[in-house]
Parts: sequence; C-alpha cells; structure tokens
Amino acid sequence: MRKSKKLLTFEIKKSIFNTTLTYIMPKYGWQVSTQYRKFWTISKEIKKRTEFNRIWRSFFLCLGKKPSRVKETSFLLCKKKRTIFIKKAYKREGRMKMKLLEERILKDGVVLGKDVLKVDSFLNHQIDPVLMQAMGDEFARYFSDKGITKILTVETSGIAPSVFAGLALGVPVVFARKHKSLTLTDNLYTTSVYSFTKDTTNEIAISRNYLDSNDHVLLIDDFLANGQAAKGLVDICEQAEASIAGIGIVIEKSFQSGRKDLEKLEFDILSLARIRAFEDGVVKFVEEEGNK
Repeated sequence: MRKSKKLLTFEIKKSIFNTTLTYIMPKYGWQVSTQYRKFWTISKEIKKRTEFNRIWRSFFLCLGKKPSRVKETSFLLCKKKRTIFIKKAYKREGRMKMKLLEERILKDGVVLGKDVLKVDSFLNHQIDPVLMQAMGDEFARYFSDKGITKILTVETSGIAPSVFAGLALGVPVVFARKHKSLTLTDNLYTTSVYSFTKDTTNEIAISRNYLDSNDHVLLIDDFLANGQAAKGLVDICEQAEASIAGIGIVIEKSFQSGRKDLEKLEFDILSLARIRAFEDGVVKFVEEEGNK
C-alpha cells in the first residue's frame, strides 16, 4: 500500500529526530536525549498531524527557536547547528535546576548574624539526595569538556555534591581529610586551612597515592566565602603538580573576598547559588545569567 504524504512526512521527521538523538547521546549525555525523546513518543502515540506539529513547536521552543511553522527544512537547518541549540537548552535546564537550590535556601536556610547561613537541613547535616544529584549534574554539565580525571573536595559537606558530579562525569572523587586517621599517617600532601566560621585552623591531608601530575582536577566545595578551603585544595594540587580544570561551588557569598581572590588566579569558577547580601535576615541573590 502506498504511504500517504502525511505519513511519509511523519516518518521523515521521526528519522531526523532519531538521527539527532544518536548524535546527542554520546556527546552530551543520555539525560537530555531522554528529555527530548518524549516529544517523539507523545506524537507517535497520537499520530495526528496537527498534534505532531504542536509537539515539534515545543521542541523548537525548548531549543530557543520560535518557528512560525514546523517544516522538515526548518529542522534540517536546526540539525546543522544542533550543537549550539543543544547547549542552549542544556544551559536553560541548568538554570532551572539551580533555581531549586535558591528556592531551598530561601525556604530552609537560616541567616545567623551578618555573614553566616545555616543550611544543615539539606546540605551540612541532613542531606537531600535529589538536590545533590541536580547539583552534581550541573557541575558535570558545565565542566564536561574540560577533560577532568578526578574531583577533589574537603570533608565533609563537599562530599555529597562531589560524588554525584563524579557519577555524572564518570571519574573518582577524593576528599581531603580534616581529622587524623590511623590508616592515613604518611606519604601525604598536607596544608593548613583556616575556617572563619569556626575560628579554627585545620590541617587537611590527601594520600599521594590518589593524586599526581597526570590528574586534571575539578575542585568542589559547599561554600565560598573567603576562599580558604579552595586555596588549600589549590595548594595540594600544586604539591602534586596536578592541573586544575575549574572550581565548583554550591553556595557563594559574593559579598566576601573569596571569588575575587580565586579569579586573580584565573580559575574557571561555577557557583550554583550566589548570595549578594543578607538583608534583615533574608537572603538576596546575585541576579546573573547562569550564576557563573
């Protein structure tokens, strides 16, 4: 039986879409592919031309385009520039995920004094795994093309987002110990880190077995205030002669000097939530695209 023009058009679009997914999946990860695949799945179930066009309009809008009509030629044009559009869509998805973090800070964060934020209900004591996974995915998305071989953090609050980032990137996570261990006594990289919040100085250590000059490292920490923990990790990487791909921060207090100090060292920094100020016990965020 000869296929109708509508059905043939439908199958052409299916072929183009599946080809694009085949390209996206190995390069940008399966999650974004799964998200876009739903447009084909829905339209396949309905099998109506008008509904099919509506679904494809949604797909274009997700990629940042505003087509007047959905045509095979339009999507072929989009296909040629798919890398740009997919990156735009991924960035938008990342901003949406990090809005969840900002909303959680506003809901459950407690401001103490002029410069302390308590987030022990989801990060520093009790951990929200769903939120940690979203943050890990965003770190992985941003640093995906950096050739990272290892993630480095400081115990304990930096471990959870680091593990999810490591899972998304497929690399191991090493955390610097603050406390002495009977099994970690020699062959160490060590440095001192001062905590303004606790008003104490800790010596952090990492085994030389797990960091060397072949590593290209992503540093992750829960807070960036004066930058002492991040600088400590930088010092350890310098001792190991490991290169640094970038620095990922969960919550940055932009009104303190940490970011400026690290930017002077020309590091690529991604902060998922940037706090401009604490005003009358309320958190005010930096209004900046992507929170970079």
